[in-house]
Amino acid sequence: MSTFLERLTTRRPLLSDGAMGTVLHSRGVTFDACFDALNLSDPALVAEVHHEYIEAGANIIQTNTFGANRYKLARHGLEHRVAEVNQAGVELARRMVSASFKDVLIAGDVGPLGVRLAPFGRVQPEQACQAFSEQIGALVAAGVDLLIIETISDLYEINEAVRAARLVNPAVPVVASVTFTRDDRTLLGDSPAKVARSLAQTGADLIGVNCSGGPNQLLRILKLMRAEVPDARFSIMPNAGWPEQVGGRIMYPAPPEYFGEYALAFCEAGASLVGGCCGTTPQHIQSMARALLASAPGCAPENGINLSIPAEEQAPEQRPTRLAEKLAEGRFVVAVEMDPPRGLSTHKILAGASLLAESGADVINVADSPMARMRMSPWAVCNLIQTGVGIETVLHFPTRGRNLLRVQGDLLAAHALGVRNVFVVMGDPTAIGDYPNAMDNFDLVPSGLIKLIKQGFNAGVDHAGSDIGQPTGFFVGCALNLNPPEPEAEIKNLKRKLKAGADFILTQPVYDPPVARAFLQSVQNELGGSLSIPILAGVLPLASSRHANFLHQEVPGIVIPESIRERMARAGDSGAQEGIRVAVELIEQLRELVQGVYIMPAFNRFDYAAEIVESVKKA
Repeated sequence: MSTFLERLTTRRPLLSDGAMGTVLHSRGVTFDACFDALNLSDPALVAEVHHEYIEAGANIIQTNTFGANRYKLARHGLEHRVAEVNQAGVELARRMVSASFKDVLIAGDVGPLGVRLAPFGRVQPEQACQAFSEQIGALVAAGVDLLIIETISDLYEINEAVRAARLVNPAVPVVASVTFTRDDRTLLGDSPAKVARSLAQTGADLIGVNCSGGPNQLLRILKLMRAEVPDARFSIMPNAGWPEQVGGRIMYPAPPEYFGEYALAFCEAGASLVGGCCGTTPQHIQSMARALLASAPGCAPENGINLSIPAEEQAPEQRPTRLAEKLAEGRFVVAVEMDPPRGLSTHKILAGASLLAESGADVINVADSPMARMRMSPWAVCNLIQTGVGIETVLHFPTRGRNLLRVQGDLLAAHALGVRNVFVVMGDPTAIGDYPNAMDNFDLVPSGLIKLIKQGFNAGVDHAGSDIGQPTGFFVGCALNLNPPEPEAEIKNLKRKLKAGADFILTQPVYDPPVARAFLQSVQNELGGSLSIPILAGVLPLASSRHANFLHQEVPGIVIPESIRERMARAGDSGAQEGIRVAVELIEQLRELVQGVYIMPAFNRFDYAAEIVESVKKA
């Protein structure tokens, strides 16, 4: 059993095999079948996969026992055959190694129990330890060279697995490997640094990361873990990218050549054991083997290597949103506003969002109780659009009607749902809406909320300075009127928002570009230079002459030049099409002043908005 640890003293990592389940499924085994039971029912099929990985160049093959514990086998009525299934898995692997005449090690593969441990489930730690001991005892008795405990997302569970291994045989080498979500946290929210510290304390011989996303994500996590416990040894076995469903089949996008490139990167980052997980095949392992063999010995880093994590490799929640990236690249961005539904049905808003995404919109803005009228909570709508349509959203976040507790709770909820772009506004007074007697108080003005988000939440603390576990990654917008009735007051408010850390600006509807230009020049003069953050100018397409007159006469902050109102009057029944033409012309005039537009379609006419978006994108 010491052979594995002795081999780790070389300057080139050992290479494990890839996915067993992926290959078995590709050869006709359904996902609802018990893969582990194939050790008994179809040993030739399992042996064939082992043989292919050995021929591909793997130094280690893992037994087909990922789910061979009492809890998972019970789903197939096999809970009383734990020892038999595991021992058969080891025997199959041993036969294939003997037949190959190659010096290949056998790793006993131990996956998660498939149940929740207390305090998050009903299974007590001691029960988990007993279940792991049962499986691990069978693997060790059958003569494995090491144990790979993998794809576990609960530190409580993996600690019990390692404890069980030590109870069964303290001498057996143990690789303890955890899986992460897209935000570089486990399902229970633990960071790579915390996982590395915890696994180091268990006494595992190698700290591992596997499954999760593709090689790029796991390389980043490996660096973060190694920076936390630099003296530890590490294992890394990524998926072949994030799985995608294509034509009813689960597909993994990363090709074998890509894994070959990353094998060297894993080596340089300090991995002692590398391999593949879901989606990888013998071809992926062969590519990694060739890359490692072709490299000079010594790709493992010397002591004192710089382990700093480049900014572009930070955890995804610290990365800019797609909206932020597009604005930073200088692209002309098109945002479109949508109102949440008044009732339970979300079919119409999702259909509208799909239309806008297809037309080329960059982002969907979701309003919060516009005109103080009761509607569905916008962060739920944002989540539905992002997951169902695949386009990024901007959450409108008014301060009015929210105290400090609700503000912070709502922000955490939005972030947990994957919403990262927020637009901070005061909000419409309840007096104009459905519930004029509703509470209208607030604890923060917009600049105060921007400061709370940018200097508090994005730094990992709440308003009271207490730790919130990890920093948020919000990209924060603020409001600006380009034709304000009191320019000095508007500029003063803008200065406060900029100082608080606002990232971008959305404006009220603009109908007179020369007036907007003059005001922006005043802003620049007051700031002593150009405005440092991008502006998306508001564009509200007119639907008719009556609509234009209503906005001009009754909506504060909106001034529509007489020339446009006359055009709408002449258009008569063709007012909607004339309104589209006016909007497109306004956008062309605004292009040199701003970095994008914020379209607010009236009366939920998303088809009109889509027509404008297409015109803008063509231009």
